[in-house]
Amino acid sequence: MTTTENRSEPTTVESLDWSTTPTDAAGWLARARDVRRVLERDAAARDRAGATPHDEVALLKDSGLVTLLGPVEHGGGGQEWPLAYRVIREVAAGDGSIGQLLGYHLLWFWAARLVGTPEQIAAVEADATRNRWFFGGAVNPRDAELTIRDDGDELVYSGRKSFSTGSRVSDVTVLEGVIERTDTHVFAIVPSHQEGIVFGDDWDNIGQRLTESGSVTITDVRVPWAAAAGFTDRVFTPRVYNTLNVPIIQLVFVAFYLGIARGALETAARFTRERTRPWLHGGHERAVDEPYQLDLHGDLHAKLWAVEALADAVAQEQQVIHRDADGVTAEQRGEHEVRVAAVKARATDVALEITSGIFEGLGARATTTELGFDRFWRNVRTHTLHDPVAYKRREVGAWVLRDELPEPTWYS
Repeated sequence: MTTTENRSEPTTVESLDWSTTPTDAAGWLARARDVRRVLERDAAARDRAGATPHDEVALLKDSGLVTLLGPVEHGGGGQEWPLAYRVIREVAAGDGSIGQLLGYHLLWFWAARLVGTPEQIAAVEADATRNRWFFGGAVNPRDAELTIRDDGDELVYSGRKSFSTGSRVSDVTVLEGVIERTDTHVFAIVPSHQEGIVFGDDWDNIGQRLTESGSVTITDVRVPWAAAAGFTDRVFTPRVYNTLNVPIIQLVFVAFYLGIARGALETAARFTRERTRPWLHGGHERAVDEPYQLDLHGDLHAKLWAVEALADAVAQEQQVIHRDADGVTAEQRGEHEVRVAAVKARATDVALEITSGIFEGLGARATTTELGFDRFWRNVRTHTLHDPVAYKRREVGAWVLRDELPEPTWYS
């Protein structure tokens, strides 16, 4: 894969200098833009091919983006979530599927931090950062839980999940299940490529085609009790921060929805400047001088900028919680989730409007399969069905009118 033409940026992967790790936000965003330019050059062709994205994940590893949140002392970026969401947006602008993969990876990389003991957190983050592990997760809550058999010093996972994003391109997979005859949930991180894990290779959806989000069957996968996340002497001590996985993943969704929308809008603007012909009865020599084109792009850009600003503000609010993980209260968590629900709802609506609305200014020639402008809408439409956006608006309304905070669930 090669990058798009640009006056100041390298044009091939080989010419990119990734020998050093960025040390600040500007450096990481520049790295993410490099990755975007590599991805966007042939994104439409790769979307049509639908091949397993081994090269794309290798690109994320080579660029260091997979270690963005990792400890500096182990070669990671040592960065925080507000920047991570912006990096996801940038990558998703080049390829929505790869933006989703990166976002899910960063969440599951953070899983130890959410529920692990201090010793587990240190060990997982050191190994994952040094080895540039790529994370997948078999944690779809709408399926029946994986069952766990307590077998002495080990836990034995078995079951099936309909979705396991990252599947065959992951190095490790996060499992979550319930110990038999109890209501005890246990997270564990296991190698993805082992006899007891079989990926279904059955992801065949209209959008996000390269996310490897098909089914997985887990059969007698053994995990030592010592690796049960957050357990000490087989006892788990809960805290409010354990439930922050949902606000994090919802902001990950927001990030790649907005990234896909930005990719669509900027690609459409470039096409309009370079290839769209003015309407023969409009009286203009260039499409970019037509009032309806100016109105369309002005309107869609304004809406995108507004939601990006809201997303950045909510991410900063979340970072306050991350910095005091042991002190976060249920009320603080609930109020934050309301804000997350609000930006999720707006990002969904605006991303769908942009990815369908760009066609109004492109012209009939832009509907060719080779250009693949439809992929932006297909990608957003596919993933925004993850959980009904009406329930996000309801969370906001219930807080505004009845002062009700959402209870922590797998979706709120």
